[in-house]
Amino acid sequence: MDLQQRLEALFAPTLEAMGYEMVRVMFQGRSHPTLQVMAERKDGRNMTVDDCADISRSLSALLDVEDPIQSAYALEVSSPGIDRPLTRAKDFITWAGFEVKLEALVGVDGRKRFRGKLLGLEGEAVRLFADGAEVSVPLTDLKSAKLVLTDELIAAVTRDEDPQADQQGNE
Repeated sequence: MDLQQRLEALFAPTLEAMGYEMVRVMFQGRSHPTLQVMAERKDGRNMTVDDCADISRSLSALLDVEDPIQSAYALEVSSPGIDRPLTRAKDFITWAGFEVKLEALVGVDGRKRFRGKLLGLEGEAVRLFADGAEVSVPLTDLKSAKLVLTDELIAAVTRDEDPQADQQGNE
């Protein structure tokens, strides 16, 4: 199990008990390492600065006890934001209909990078419409994916509605 997986396993129960869901954990940087924890509220409400501070205090205490990282680092807790990374299978269902950028580990029809309309998830593969064709990328071959900041996405998020509600009326 690599460091990221160990940290996810360590943090998930605490976040869950606090009413949050983990979106992503990343440890990056050589000269100034940063442990980035991205979370969102399970009740669907927007994250606040106080939410991030509460999570930071809880995870700091957990990290002090477990000590999984031997070097010095900065802990950064944040919400995923509007142009959020898509990291879980459910993200590809929830955000279907919006523009996405994704990068595959393995080429699909000779390409690894795509930008287009997210069509959702079919089995274990992410589907999108990019450059006039439908593309399917297995979740296991996905390096990264994130929403693209568009007027449509901003409108859906600022109305504080389910992202699907906006899309269902436009199809």
